Parts: sequence; structure tokens; C-alpha cells
Amino acid sequence: MGEESNKGGMSRLDFLKMSAVAGVGLIVGGAGMKVIERATGSDRNKAVDGNIEGEQVEMYGEHQAGIVTPQQTYMYLASFKIVAADLAAVIRLMKDWTKFSDLSTSGGSMRTGDNPMLPPSDTGETYDLPASGLTVTFGFGPSLFGVGGGDRYGLAGKLPIYLKDIPRMPREKLDATMSGGDVIVQVCADDQQVAFHAIRNFIRLSTGAATLNWLNEGFISGRPGTTPRNLFGFKDGTANVLHQTSAGFDQVVWAGEDEPEWMRGGTYMAFRKIRMLLEVWDRSSMAEQQDTFGRYKESGAAYGKQGEFDEVDASKLPDTAHVRLAKESKQLIHRRGYSYTDGVDPRTGNVNAGLLFISYQRNPEEQFIPMLKLMQSNDKLNEYTLHIASGMFACPGGIRQGEYIGQKLFES
Repeated sequence: MGEESNKGGMSRLDFLKMSAVAGVGLIVGGAGMKVIERATGSDRNKAVDGNIEGEQVEMYGEHQAGIVTPQQTYMYLASFKIVAADLAAVIRLMKDWTKFSDLSTSGGSMRTGDNPMLPPSDTGETYDLPASGLTVTFGFGPSLFGVGGGDRYGLAGKLPIYLKDIPRMPREKLDATMSGGDVIVQVCADDQQVAFHAIRNFIRLSTGAATLNWLNEGFISGRPGTTPRNLFGFKDGTANVLHQTSAGFDQVVWAGEDEPEWMRGGTYMAFRKIRMLLEVWDRSSMAEQQDTFGRYKESGAAYGKQGEFDEVDASKLPDTAHVRLAKESKQLIHRRGYSYTDGVDPRTGNVNAGLLFISYQRNPEEQFIPMLKLMQSNDKLNEYTLHIASGMFACPGGIRQGEYIGQKLFES
């Protein structure tokens, strides 16, 4: 595809023009033209300047990265409200975000060159750092397609089949200021500074077109090949192994052929911010904790089993055990949760911490909502947790080089 045909995307010429504005130069550890090659895709899969191939995750493809990508250590989740005057301004924002995503996931950065009187075009905290497995994943909330029956950008006719707010559930205490949004951006990396740099610059680039609703910071850790643990000390995401094949992802994660074309290769992201009552949990006996999950804490094995991945026998688990209820729902989702800490609750003096629950599924009404209802009604874990934020987002399919995120939604 020639540079003239890269509609909406970033060709090598586009990138050079963008870099020339206000004297913008490029820095990636002195990589020079290699940075341009990586940002435009011509040298994307090679090791460059000591940045080995495994530290870069391909941005382009049938699906967005950061969904079934092996989980990185750090995550930022940002919700935006679109305030752009018209669809053309929305498209400009998506193009700017796509260009920055291309550059940053390739380990690149930009800076002001010859004119010190102008603000830098990059915040600069990753000049000397590799890509660190950085991925960026975008999703669109129900409100983007219409608020109060209105159709702000002419998108109402392209609403995905299952995109709607998660219905209210028993025992939750949702904060509207920490829920929902027009656009969600999930940034993951194995270096926290790299991840923060990306989300910081998405916020910077949104000026005039979008405002930040809320921002969550997450972390998770586990030895290679092991399931990471949540802040209760139990393995989180064991059931993912049941569908981690191409065929399994097709059945569990990727949107069906009945969806609008822009959703092909996409999925639905469900988000719940779950406060964990750590002080209460920490005073509970080991037996109580294990009964709550229906698994042994150290091994991760379900009751009556020896290994973490042994098939669960629900009859061996307490009636209200978390794992038993998940099994009885007879549905699979792809979990990608992260722990969080938000300091100290000033009212109680307790640690404000918990789980940023994120799951991806092709049909949330069939897979996620029934499971959530069952859990919220009967799960013993409710004695130690409180759901405080919520959101559902439609993540479009992946893009090719030369396209921008959501292009099929905004232009077709």
C-alpha cells in the first residue's frame, strides 16, 4: 500500500511531517531513523538497539492487543468523556491516539528539537526505556452512541448488540463518578513508568476533544507459568486455561458474525471495581478463607483435587463457595484482573484496596451478566467485598497499518 493510500493512518511521510512540526525530533536511545522504521511498521519485528523482540507486542492484527496477550505487571485504565463538537473532531482524536499508540508500543518517543520556547511534544519519562511489553486497548461505552435518546455523532445505528450498562445488582454500592464513560483506554506494560507515560500522553492528546472521567492504576505479579494471586492471596484467573486456544478464544472472547462489521474481531469488556475488606479478611481463619473460595489457598486446587487445574467437582465445594457458583453458571469469560491500592479510607482508617475486575467475552448477556447476578446474590465472598464501580465497553476489532482505531465505526 502506497503512502497516498494510507487513509487515516500514519505513513513514513506522515510521521516525518508530524516530527517536523515545531521542530519535533525523535529519541529512542539514539536510534535515529530506526525509530521511524518501527513507528511506521517497516522494521516492527526486529530487535533494535538492544530492545529484544519479546519486549514489543505487535499493535496491528485481527484483534487488539492487551486482550488475550499474556498479562503484564502494570495496568492503567482510563475512562474519557468525549466533548468534541462533531464527528470530524472525534476522528482526529482517534487518529492522534493511534499514531501515539503505534510509536509508544514500538518503544519510541518524541521531543521538541530546535525551539526551546515551545512545550515538548512528549512528556519525556521514557526516553531511555524499552517498550516493556506495552499494549493499548480501546473500547467504546453505550453513551458514545447516544445519551438520553440523543445521537451525538450519528452512531446510534451502529450500536453493538450487547452494549448496554450492566444492570444494578444486589449489595453493590456504585459510585457514578468512577463508572462508565464514552471511551475506555486500557494500558498494560511490564514497566510502570512506561505504562504511565502512555496514559499520561493519551490524556494530553485529548485536550479539547475529551476529558478524563476516572483513572485506575493496577498491578499483579506471578512467576512465569503461574496464575497470579489477588490481595486475598488466592490465585485469580485459573479458569482461563479452559479456553486458551484459538478455537477457545473464538467461542469465549471474539464477537460473533451477527455483530456490526466494525465489531468483527472485537469483544466486550466488563469492568467492576471491587473493594476488598482486607482487615476483615485478615482476621478470618484459613478454613473460612478456603471455604469462601472452595480452593486450597497455597496450591489453588479445588476441594477434593490435588492440582490447580484439575477439573472442579462442584459437589465437593460449599454451596456458597465462589468457585462453585462460577462453575454452576456454566459459562466462561476471559479474566484479566488487576489489584489496586488507593491509600487509606479516611472514615475508617482501613486500607482502601481491592480488585479491578476486567473480563472479555463475546456475549455479556449470556456469559457475564448471569454469572454476576448469581455471584452477587449467593457468593460468600460478598461478606468481604463491595462492588463500587462498573462499566461495559465494546472493543472494536484490530486494525491494519494505515488505519486508525475505530475507523470502521466512524467512517463506514
